[in-house]
Amino acid sequence: MISITLISFLGPKGTFTHEVANLIGDELIPYCTIPAVMESVAGGEVDFGVVPIENSIEGPVGITLDSLAHKFDLKIYNEIIIPINQNLIVNPGCRMEDIRDVYSHAQAIAQCQKFISSHNIQPHYAISTANAAKSIIGDESKAAIGNVKAAEIYNLDILRENIQDTDNNETRFIVLSNNDHEPTGKDKTSIIFSIYEDRPGELYKILGIFQKNNINLTKIESRPSKKGLGRYLFFIDFYGHKDDGMIENIISEINDNTYFLKVLGSYPKF
Repeated sequence: MISITLISFLGPKGTFTHEVANLIGDELIPYCTIPAVMESVAGGEVDFGVVPIENSIEGPVGITLDSLAHKFDLKIYNEIIIPINQNLIVNPGCRMEDIRDVYSHAQAIAQCQKFISSHNIQPHYAISTANAAKSIIGDESKAAIGNVKAAEIYNLDILRENIQDTDNNETRFIVLSNNDHEPTGKDKTSIIFSIYEDRPGELYKILGIFQKNNINLTKIESRPSKKGLGRYLFFIDFYGHKDDGMIENIISEINDNTYFLKVLGSYPKF
C-alpha cells in the first residue's frame, strides 16, 4: 500500500506559503488561517503543516508565535527560508500606462512602496497575493503584486520583476508536525519561556546559561504573554538538538530558573 504524505499550508494556492509547501510534497491542502493549519496537524488530518514565522523586513508573524505558545502542542520539524521576490502581475497585453490600481496582501504592499509611489498607482489590500491576482482577471486597469506561481495559476503575465524595495527580503517558514525530528548533527532548537516577575537580572541570567556553555543564539524575540502589561514570553532559537547531552542540561537549567518553559522542537538548520 502506498503511503501519501498530506501537507496543509496557509492558502490559497499561489501564495509564497504554497510555493514552500511544494518544495516538500505535492499532496497539498490549503487552509485560510494559520491556526487552521495548526489544527489540521494537531487533529491528525495531515502529516505536516507549513506556515510563515518571520520576515526579514516586516519581522515576526505574531499569530504563529502566539498559537505555538498558547494553543497547540506541535513540534517544529523543519525550517525553510526563501527570498521574497515581488512581481507586478497584469492581464496579457497590459501596459504600464494602463494601470491605475494595484492589489495585494498588506505586507506585499508595504514591501513595494517605492515602486507603487513612483508609478502613481493606487494600492488596495487583499486577503492574499493569490486572491489579488485572481481579482484583477479581465481588467487591464488593475494589477496585482505577487509571485510567479500566482501568475501561472491564473494565466496572467509578469510586467515587472523584483519590484520590492530591498533585495534582502526573505521569509522563514516552519514545517509543523506532531513528532520530533531526529538529530542530524546540524540542528537548531526553539524554546519559549517566561521569567519570574520583579526580579532584577532574570533575563540576563537565562542568557548567561547559553554564554557559559558557548552555545550560539540565532534569534531572541519577545511577545506579550496576554496576562497584563509588562509580562512577556521570550522565544529563543539556538544551535544544537534537545537530545544532545549539553542541550538537555541547558534546558533543565532554564526550566529551574523560569516559571514557564516550552520546547517547540529541534530540527535541521536550513
